[in-house]
Amino acid sequence: MTRRIGIIGAGPGGICMGIKLLESGFDDFTIFERAPGVGGVWFHNTYPGAACDVPSALYSFSFELKRDWSRPYATQPEIRAYFEHCVEKYALAPHIQLNTGVVGAHWDDERAQWNVDTSHVVTGNRETHSFDVVVGAVGMFNDLHLPAIPGLDDFGGAMFHSAQWDHSHDLSGERVAVVGSAASAVQFVPEIAPRVGRLHVFQRTPNWILPKLDTPYTEEELTRLRTDPDAIVEERTLVWDRLEGFITFSDPRAVRKAQEWGELNLAVVDDLALRRELTPDFPHGCKRPLVSNDWYPTFNRPNVELVTQPIEYVTEDALVTVDGTARPVDTIVLATGFDTTKYLSVVDVTGRGNRRLDDSWSEGAHAYLGLTTSGFPNLFMLYGPNTNNGSILFMIECQVGYVLRQLRRMDDDGLEWIDVRADVMDDYNRALQVDLDAVEVWNASCNGYYRGPNGRIVTQWPHTMTEYQARTMRADFDAYDSRTARNARRQTER
Repeated sequence: MTRRIGIIGAGPGGICMGIKLLESGFDDFTIFERAPGVGGVWFHNTYPGAACDVPSALYSFSFELKRDWSRPYATQPEIRAYFEHCVEKYALAPHIQLNTGVVGAHWDDERAQWNVDTSHVVTGNRETHSFDVVVGAVGMFNDLHLPAIPGLDDFGGAMFHSAQWDHSHDLSGERVAVVGSAASAVQFVPEIAPRVGRLHVFQRTPNWILPKLDTPYTEEELTRLRTDPDAIVEERTLVWDRLEGFITFSDPRAVRKAQEWGELNLAVVDDLALRRELTPDFPHGCKRPLVSNDWYPTFNRPNVELVTQPIEYVTEDALVTVDGTARPVDTIVLATGFDTTKYLSVVDVTGRGNRRLDDSWSEGAHAYLGLTTSGFPNLFMLYGPNTNNGSILFMIECQVGYVLRQLRRMDDDGLEWIDVRADVMDDYNRALQVDLDAVEVWNASCNGYYRGPNGRIVTQWPHTMTEYQARTMRADFDAYDSRTARNARRQTER
């Protein structure tokens, strides 16, 4: 049976899905990408200093190992080039429609198909495409989070989000405000500080920033990595073992040790009062773990100010904090991240009975294995709810393997559609929340992006990567309702 498959997004997930579909004999698929290039977050995020915070050794697909990263933590240009290489090597380009955003996906139960509405970013042309299966590969870092600060729209100077960096704007000598002090700010603030005139960093809550073991590889080391087949495998194994032993935060000694490393990193800040303001009052791991050797030294510069008073409002040329202090600036950079809990609901998706995905997730995104949600047949997600931990590329490979097994099962059994049972999904998520509640550091008091509207953690996976792999490889056909293509009879396989 020929399956028409639509994939939303040409980032790491969409690229991996496309490669593995071709490898498995499924060649009737289209990848829609609203950007003019591939790579997803690594295409869009071009701010100074952008880099991966997972060691490079684990940041390539297992079937297409990159052996010659220039340093232990790869930078954005290298990572984007890697994904472009994957598209070229595996001949994915004919299947990709760039500058084409998906604005809606609607299930037609009578025809057992998805109708996917697209809009061309340049021309505005709209089209509707029909698919038997849809795979959402939009991930977490999709919609920008913009702060609700009174007067922000009235600011008369330059203003842009860090994920939409304006490289045409020269910051040299300017007075610059950075709103936010987490993942992106930690990387670009040290890069721009030496060339701006004055830099105000507005911090809501501090983060634990650990040292970054990131000395560039020597030519001798690169030669070994390129020529010795075992070298990159050994490196990946070292990184894997380190991550697997830490990402569950189940070892209090390891958490304390990490915090000690953070305190050691903080010690380079000369001013003791400033050091206290940069020190979190929650355990390491409560928020996204970050690494940098340059963030803390930046605050020793005479032209850099840390501002911990909340911003009350913005005028045409200044930011005013609640204590009444106005700080005139020429440019505002919003380092405020993404709305990480929306996932595929950033698209208008309707399933059986015209139920909207956004409504199903009104209290927080949830799915079975982070891959599929009841009431939305033949719809899969990559990097979906509660799958964020460790190396996301490994997690994506597990998810792609799962989707392929379901596609083969549908072909083997002559099924038009499969839909995960509501009771199975609910039982899975109840047990998952119990496990999430047991991760103490994630339940400490801090302002993180892990939780949905009802307070549940909707982003994180509480176990090891190995455990996720095991769960996605288990035979679970009885978890699904299905309908055969022969007589359109709904059945539940037991």
